Amino acid sequence: MTTAQIYLSRDGAEQFLARADDVGFEPDTTTEAAVVNLFPERRYQAILGFGGAFTETSAYNFAQVSPDNQAKILRAYFDKATGLGLNFCRTQIHSSDFSLAEYTYVDDGDASLASFSIEHDRRWLLPFIKAAQALAGDLLLFASPWSPPAWMKDNGKFIEGGKLLPQYADTWARYMAKYLTEYGKEGIDFFGLSVQNEPAAAQTWESCQYSAEEEALFVRDHLKPALVAAGLPEARILIWDHNKERVYDRARDVLAQPGVAECVWGVAFHWYSGDHFAGLAMAHEAFPDKALVFSECSVGSGRREIMTGPHSSWDGLALHTRELIGDFNNYTTAVVDWNLIVDETGGPYHNRDAGCKAPIVVDPTTDTVTLEPLYYAVAHFSRFVARGAVRIGSSTFSDEVPAVGFVNPDSALVAVLLNTAATEQPVNLRLNDTVAAIVLPARTLATVVVPAAPAAA
Repeated sequence: MTTAQIYLSRDGAEQFLARADDVGFEPDTTTEAAVVNLFPERRYQAILGFGGAFTETSAYNFAQVSPDNQAKILRAYFDKATGLGLNFCRTQIHSSDFSLAEYTYVDDGDASLASFSIEHDRRWLLPFIKAAQALAGDLLLFASPWSPPAWMKDNGKFIEGGKLLPQYADTWARYMAKYLTEYGKEGIDFFGLSVQNEPAAAQTWESCQYSAEEEALFVRDHLKPALVAAGLPEARILIWDHNKERVYDRARDVLAQPGVAECVWGVAFHWYSGDHFAGLAMAHEAFPDKALVFSECSVGSGRREIMTGPHSSWDGLALHTRELIGDFNNYTTAVVDWNLIVDETGGPYHNRDAGCKAPIVVDPTTDTVTLEPLYYAVAHFSRFVARGAVRIGSSTFSDEVPAVGFVNPDSALVAVLLNTAATEQPVNLRLNDTVAAIVLPARTLATVVVPAAPAAA
C-alpha cells in the first residue's frame, strides 16, 4: 500500500511543520464528498525556485547579530536539508525604500559612468550574498532597479515617480549592465533582471514610471543592446514587476511592439492589489513562452494583517499560502518574498511611513532571531518542491480548502492544502482511483508527500 507523509502547521501550535502520522491510499472508485483530486498525467509549468530579496535592510540586519545567529539565518534560509533551500533571489540596483538611505553608484551628471563603483555594497550586501551563495550552491539571482539617479529623470528626483529622460536611456541601460558586470567580478553572477520595480507607481520612495510603450522601447533599443555589448547576452529580461491587476494587458502591450518579444524572457508581478489569478492565466495563454515570476510579496501595504508591529501571525501565513496556491495554479514558475530580514520596526527603511513583515525578524539589542509564521508559509512549498518540479492537475471541493499539486524530478508527488475554516475538515485525497483519508484540523496548512504514486487501476 502506498503511503503519504503529512506535515502540518496549525494556528496556535507551538511547532510548525510538524510530522503527522502517515496515511495509506486505499482503492476507491466511489467517494465523492470532500475530494481533492491529483492528476499526475496533467503537466503544466516547471518550477524554477523560491527566494527572497537581498535588500540593504536585510543585509544590514544580518550584520547586526552574532556570528552564531548569522549561521542560524543562513541555515534557515539556504540549507536544503533543514531550511527553506532558497535558490531564486532578488537584489536591488542601488537603493530602494528598504535601504538605510538613498544612494547610487555614480557621481551626479557622470553620463560616461567613469565614476561607477559598487563600493557602497561591500559593507553589508556583498558579504551577505556571498555567504548565502556558499551554502545554497545553486542560487540564481535577478536584479531590479527602483529608480535611475535623479539627474537622469524629468522630475530631478530619486523619488515620486517621474520618467527617464530620453537622452539618458543609453546611459541608464549601460548602468544596469555595469551593475551585473561589477557584481560578476565579485563572483556574483545574475540569471537576469527586471526593467523597473513598479513602473506604474509614483511612490514616496525611489520610483520611476514607464508606459507600456516606453518600457518596450527601452528594452528593445537600449537595455538588450547594452547587455549584449557588456558580454551578457544570456541575461534574462523581465517586464512589468508590478501588481497583477494589469499583468495581462501590460504583457500584451509591451510584447506587441515589434522586436520586443524576442528580448523578453518573462513577466514579473506583485500581489498588493488583490488576487487577479485569472490575469495570470490570460497572460500565460497569450504568451505561453514567457515565464511568470511572483517577484515581490510582503504582508503590508495593500495586504495588511489586522495587527501592528513586525511580527506575522497565522492570518499572514494563511494569506500568503492562499496566494501561492492561486499563483502556482495559474502558471507561476517562481516565488520571491520581499525582505529576507527585518528588525523590530519592520525595517530599517526610508522615504516611507511604515515597515513590512518578513519571514525572519531580528532584534539586535537582544541578539535574537525569530522564524515567523510567514517563514513556514514558504517552507511548506520550498522544502518539498524541488527545482525542476512540474505542477500537475488538481481540483478541490471547497474554496475553504485550496490545493495545488506537483511532481518532483524524482517522481515524488507533493500536494499543499490549506484549511482556512474555523472547523476541522476531512479530506479525501484522490489519486489514480485510490484515496487517502486525511483530517485537517481547523486553520491548518498541510504538505502531503507521496514518495511513489499508486499506479492507475
